[in-house]
Formats: sequence, C-alpha cells, structure tokens
Amino acid sequence: MDSDDTVSLGGSIQLTGFRELDRSSSIILKKIVGNYARRFSEICQQFESLQLTMKPVHEREKSEKYEIHALLKDKGQNYAADVTDRNLFFAIDSALKKVESEISK
Repeated sequence: MDSDDTVSLGGSIQLTGFRELDRSSSIILKKIVGNYARRFSEICQQFESLQLTMKPVHEREKSEKYEIHALLKDKGQNYAADVTDRNLFFAIDSALKKVESEISK
C-alpha cells in the first residue's frame, strides 16, 4: 500500500486502505477506532501506536469481504489480530476486541 492511502488520526493511530469509504462509513470507523484507542491508552502500560489495515477480498457486487489487520504497539511489544468478514464494522470491532483480549492476558 502506498503512503497516500494512509490516514493518521491523532499522532498514534494510522488507518491504511480506508480511503474509498464514503463519508458516513468513515465517521463510524473513526468513532469505533477512537473508542478502542481511548480504552487501549487506559489499559496499556505505554500505548505507542495503533495501525489498522483493510484489504478488500472477493470483490464482487454485494458480496465483498473485508480483511482487517490490527496492530497495537505497547511498550515495545506488538499485539496483532486479523479478521475477515462481510461486514466492515463487525470485522474492525472483532479485530480490535482480539487485540484488547491479548493485552488483558
């Protein structure tokens, strides 16, 4: 992915592959990611960054699947999760939940 496909939210959150989203989907995405980022900053020892990457798979009309890769860096340690689903927001939420459960271990 090229760098102009990456959007930064604040200084520590990067979203890659989400440029094609419409305005309302983009707002929902930012709310979901923002809520998790706030939670991560509370439960992490030293929250460094959160990266989300979306890759559309099986791009057919009305039956797309979204592959979401989440990577959180906390005090030099990486926590990663991948989820593929037809519902973009469900996939994002699931990936971030998996990261959260990894941190909480």
